[in-house]
This record gives sequence, structure tokens and C-alpha cells, in this order.
Amino acid sequence: MTSVAGAASLVEGEFALTAEDFRHIAHVLHAHAGIALGEGKAALVYSRLAKRLRALGLRNFREYCSLIEGVDGVDERQAMTAALTTNVTRFFREPHHFDHLRDKVMPKLAERARAGGRVRIWSAACSNGQEPYSIGLTVLSVLPEAAELDVRILATDIDPNMVAEGAAGTYSEELLDAAPATLWRRHFDRAPGAGRDRWSAGPALRRLCSFKELNLIGDWPMKGKFDVIFCRNVVIYFDDATQERVWGRFTPLLNPGGTLYIGHSERVTGPAANRLQTSGLTTYSLGVAA
Repeated sequence: MTSVAGAASLVEGEFALTAEDFRHIAHVLHAHAGIALGEGKAALVYSRLAKRLRALGLRNFREYCSLIEGVDGVDERQAMTAALTTNVTRFFREPHHFDHLRDKVMPKLAERARAGGRVRIWSAACSNGQEPYSIGLTVLSVLPEAAELDVRILATDIDPNMVAEGAAGTYSEELLDAAPATLWRRHFDRAPGAGRDRWSAGPALRRLCSFKELNLIGDWPMKGKFDVIFCRNVVIYFDDATQERVWGRFTPLLNPGGTLYIGHSERVTGPAANRLQTSGLTTYSLGVAA
């Protein structure tokens, strides 16, 4: 298949996707979200974005490129990013992190909170909320009164649809079964009018967790520091330079002795690696061993 300009399409289908179109899309995605997209992803780009072309009534990917690069393309750039990212998540994913949080980190933070101190935790790529609610359940397992103290969990994601799902806090029992039953059944309530297998985050979890839209390569409005940051399985989609910048932005936001959890296939690189001490391949602390 060829495009309207005669250039070969990278993918066979309803719409022509030329190498130039792909480069435009990859450039915009990288500039907007920091995600690096190789040409081996052409089929994925086509399958995810052909739906957008149909919805927008566009005739080809050249028209789509003009839209996302234009001043009026802000909403579509966001929609494109959501379409091209995969929100893989589950309750208590990589459970060793939550064991570490419960056993090594939370006892000291609980002591501080009970003495009137401030405790802050950030889920920096929260997807649809299963990670921050897992954090919340872990906090409550050590500090049952956490929601009444100065303890808060910030949950952020680039995708506003995921942020909205997290704020809604309603999940199927099948998803919740990945969490310890004694915990989730204590802190989730049956969702009214949503069927017997739907559950909503209860009052304590809702007081602990707040959901906000945030782009990790954009502006970060937070001024206070965090005791714990979870940023797992997201920087693997960035190129090396962007990864180093993101790691470098986390370290000034960690309190001394604060803990950073990253994904199982990720490693902290760049200057940040010199400031963080590892206590396991994917657990780091700032200045004091965890």
C-alpha cells in the first residue's frame, strides 16, 4: 500500500502510515510524555491510533500528524498518549516492595505520625489506583489510625482517565483478590448499585489517597518532600537521558532516609545513583540504608 503522496506504508491497513508519519508521531509522543518509540512499534501505533482516525473522521495519518502538532492538538496529544501507553497494574504487584514498606519503612514512619509528625508517600505512576490503594492498605496494616493523622498518599498519572478511575476507587472482587483478604475486606465496601462483585475504597483509604494528573517530564507542583516514592515500570519507556533526568528529579524530593521503589527491570542511573543507597535491586534509600 502507498500513501496519498506515494510513499510506502509501514503497515497494511485502512490508513497509510508512512515512515515520515511514524517519525512525527514518535517525536510528539517523546516531547509530550518522554516515551521513546522505535520503528518496530509501527504495527502497535497503527492498531491503537487507527481507532482515533476513525473517531475524528480523518482520512490518513498525515492529517492526524497535522492535528497533534498544531496549537489545537492538546487534547488529542493526551488521547494519543493514553492510546499508546499500556496501563498494566494490579493490587500488590511486586509484593516484596509492600513487605519492605510494611516491615522496614512503616514502623519508623508510624512512630513519627503518632508523635504528630508529617508522613508523605507518592505513587508517581498510579495507573487506575491499584498501586496507591495497595500502599494505603499496607500503611493501615501498620498504622490503623493513619487517616486521622498527618499521613497522606499522593497518586499521580499522565492519563486523566486512569486518574479518574483511581479517584472513583471501585474494583471487581477478582482484582481485589490479589490483595490480602483480611486487609481489603476491612477497607473496601460493596459498591452500591454496582453488583455484588464490585467494591469501593472505604473512608480511611479515601482520606489517605488523593489523585492528580501529572506528567513526569512536565512541571511538578509539589513543594514538600516525601518519605516514600513508588515509580515502578514507567521509566523503561523513556530513553536513557530522560530516565536520568527523572531519577535526578526524585532525589531532591526524598527526605533523608526516604525510600524509592522502582520496577523489577529498572535501575537508577546518572548522578542520582551516587546519592541513593540500594537495599535490594529495586529498593533505594537516600542517605541512610533502608
